[in-house]
Amino acid sequence: MKKAEIIQGEMNRRGSRGIPFAFLIDFEAKYPQIFTSEKTEENIFWQTPLFNKLPENEKTPKLERWSTQPVSFETYKKGFDLVQHHIHNGDTYLLNYTRPTQVDCNLSIEEIFHISSAPYKVLLKNRFVCFSPESFVKINKGKISSFPMKGTIDAETENAEGLILADSKELAEHNTIVDLIRNDLSLVAENVTVEKFRYLERIKTNQKDLWQVSSEITGFLPEDYPEKIGDIIFQMLPPGSVSGAPKPKTVEIIRSAENYERGYYTGIFGVFDGTNLDSCVLIRFIENQKGQLIYKSGGGITFMSDAQTEYEELLKKVYVPVG
Repeated sequence: MKKAEIIQGEMNRRGSRGIPFAFLIDFEAKYPQIFTSEKTEENIFWQTPLFNKLPENEKTPKLERWSTQPVSFETYKKGFDLVQHHIHNGDTYLLNYTRPTQVDCNLSIEEIFHISSAPYKVLLKNRFVCFSPESFVKINKGKISSFPMKGTIDAETENAEGLILADSKELAEHNTIVDLIRNDLSLVAENVTVEKFRYLERIKTNQKDLWQVSSEITGFLPEDYPEKIGDIIFQMLPPGSVSGAPKPKTVEIIRSAENYERGYYTGIFGVFDGTNLDSCVLIRFIENQKGQLIYKSGGGITFMSDAQTEYEELLKKVYVPVG
């Protein structure tokens, strides 16, 4: 039996008994983990709008050094061109293309966890830190909600809010993601509805402020949803906003175009309290690779995408959100 099947079954078992747990699932669901209150877990910490498990108070350091070494535009464009080939061939119509960026910083990932400010923060000790602005799904008394994010712009750009909302490429991409997430929720819920379409959220970073565009989609789960909580979560993976559509073929293309291991980046983290659930997409993500910090970032590619513009968006997303 695959590890994913074991974790999925354990989530169902705990859900049926109302036993709280936290979970961590990588992009390809090869290395899922479940964390329980029965065993003290000293290697993972988190903070979400609903739940938290934080390390003991430590001194808050300052981010004094921050420089980046992204892949070259030429390297980026090789993968981009392959994605465009598949788009024009009809194999995919939206693909989230990502690349790694080396970061030189005076802080460890543990210290970055302390100074960062985001709706969702996750620290897997000595492995990665994530400060995500994007929810995956929330479940509140049987109502399931998702908040896909697509569209980013420098907040200092003149008329930034108007520009991002009027951009035809961004609108087409956002429409596609909303349709994809609506279809994903329809696999597990009824009466799926787009509650809010394309609203703006401002994010403060160590580099500059950004506007990001989100939507809210909701549905209603069956009464026995706790005993199927693992099935519900795994059925919607990988997250549509960080993979694309159609999912199976798009994930196959992602492997070829990126040619690197995403790991837990663009996977999900969540907490179930026995009734309700809160979870996030693991974006805005720094990984510790043998002492070298690697920031993984990217964006959605459609037939309307321009390589230089998409490359610049990837660079804009290499930041630490500070309070």
